[in-house]
Amino acid sequence: MFKGTLIRSGNNAKTVKGDGEFETAIMYLAPFTMAGSNVCPMAEQAGCVAGCLNTAGRGAFNNVQKARIAKTKRYLASRTAFMAELVTDLEAFVRYCKRKGAKPAVRLNGTSDIQWEVAHFASRGDERGSVFELFPEIQFYDYTKIYKRAYRDLPANYALVLSYSAANPAYAAAIQKTAAETGANVAMVFRSKALRDAFVGKVADEFWSMPVIDGDETDMRFLDPKGVVVGLYAKGKAKTDESGFVVG
Repeated sequence: MFKGTLIRSGNNAKTVKGDGEFETAIMYLAPFTMAGSNVCPMAEQAGCVAGCLNTAGRGAFNNVQKARIAKTKRYLASRTAFMAELVTDLEAFVRYCKRKGAKPAVRLNGTSDIQWEVAHFASRGDERGSVFELFPEIQFYDYTKIYKRAYRDLPANYALVLSYSAANPAYAAAIQKTAAETGANVAMVFRSKALRDAFVGKVADEFWSMPVIDGDETDMRFLDPKGVVVGLYAKGKAKTDESGFVVG
């Protein structure tokens, strides 16, 4: 287990399943407006506020929520200082993975949707750029509801998966259009594991004729085949969500 000030590995049940060749560290911030400013700009349009996975797993504990809010407030107060702190964590994680003989993977948006590829610069030694440029040895990946990100020329070591919601028909249509035009994979949260499993391995018309894979078997989204629906099942408050964010 790696424990930095911003990122940690070994404390997410799904990422641990994929540990071996890779080890994943995740940064969990306070989503939406919990820390005073919105770090999930599409949350209301996508209807995912009530069903946010922020409350799943360790997120159910009050001390964890306080820590996430504190980190997010540091990000909002000084992006420069925060990025320097992140670089320190990433350097330590790279060293940790080297000792373990594992490849480092990092999710920066565990419970946020920040566009890290835009206007988020940092320094590492004499180099300056995005963390993707500064750490080519790390495989970064995230889920996102900001579908315009899929149209960008993203760094080679940053993989994005679109996050679906039917809470807003216009948003759902935009996700479908983006997936068709860019080939991006789409994550869908199903009401139950049984419902998700019923679709795994099948090509369903309601999912735009895209095959469904088990997205809970591992979190290594950068290893998924292209053009698939990444099927997840509801956890935390999402189990009772009726907004349309959860399918079924």
